[in-house]
Amino acid sequence: MFGGLSFMVDDRMAVAAGRVGDLLVRVNPADYDALLDRGGVPAYMGKDRPMGPGWLSVPSERVDEDDELAQWIDVGIHSGDGRP
Repeated sequence: MFGGLSFMVDDRMAVAAGRVGDLLVRVNPADYDALLDRGGVPAYMGKDRPMGPGWLSVPSERVDEDDELAQWIDVGIHSGDGRP
């Protein structure tokens, strides 16, 4: 999806690995602003089409360590259960 390799959990896309090492992450919209503060950036479909508060892009520099990557994957997996 969106030029990356998607990973689904419980019939929902949780994360997608981008071509340049970035990560597209499904997020709980209630946690969107807090996750921006953690290093996520708004995700876009094309140049001027934001995906909204249910998705973030995480630059490759923010997921180059295993523990950082695991934290963002956890966000994507648990985006629907109210956990940050």
